[in-house]
Amino acid sequence: MKKPITKLIHEYLRHDKKFPHVWCPGCGNGIVLGGLIRAIDAVGLSKDQVVLVSGIGCSGRMSVYVDFNTLHTTHGRALTFATGIKLVKPELTVVVVMGDGDALSIGGNHLIHAARRNVDINAIIVNNQIYGMTGGQFSSTTPYGAYATTSPYGNIEHAFPISELAVVAGASFVARATVYHAQLLEGMIEAALKKRGFSLVEVISTCPVQYGRRNKLADPVAMMTYLKENSVKKEKADTMDPKEIKDKFVIGILADVEKPVYMEDYLQVKEKSKS
Repeated sequence: MKKPITKLIHEYLRHDKKFPHVWCPGCGNGIVLGGLIRAIDAVGLSKDQVVLVSGIGCSGRMSVYVDFNTLHTTHGRALTFATGIKLVKPELTVVVVMGDGDALSIGGNHLIHAARRNVDINAIIVNNQIYGMTGGQFSSTTPYGAYATTSPYGNIEHAFPISELAVVAGASFVARATVYHAQLLEGMIEAALKKRGFSLVEVISTCPVQYGRRNKLADPVAMMTYLKENSVKKEKADTMDPKEIKDKFVIGILADVEKPVYMEDYLQVKEKSKS
């Protein structure tokens, strides 16, 4: 039986960190945070077993709120700090929370190589399709044609497919959910925590203030409705014509494979070097 959310809040959050939180009304970060602490509780990890690393952006505040071992790092470099932690303390469960700008723009190369190496860490990328904290500039995942402060006539760049990139780069586990599908999201994070190797969960999130109000979705309910109506579960998507799922969010598990884990091979190299 799952614990009531009030118990989880008191167990896993730091109550001296300026609650209520700083996120805007309608932001999806609170839903992601709730899913994360429920998943950690479901897996049965103690707080001392978990390290939460975050970068710069709206989602970066999560490392301040949770009562785990935490590290708030520089922009785009969260995965590099997390890799170092895992190499030194492989027994720890390392979770990295990033925004789409943090993970895909300045941090894009680190994401590719963490997946390629199959580093045993869990990446959660909160994709609100905009630079939410720094003024509403278009990001690497802003849809083609969408409006932002830096694309007042419509974005002419094509969005980075986060999950598909992680799959072809070699991640062991890749999943996508939305903040509307909160239970599915919790299950995806739980599965990622249990997986050996590099796990990535992309969360399509809401930003009514910076993205929504420029794209006729200023009402948080409208953004949630948009996510509901434009998401397709992978099992159904596999039976549909590609034209039917164009511009839709395919949600569910996109990759789940077994392959050598970087940390285990690294430890073997360390032992060989001693002989």
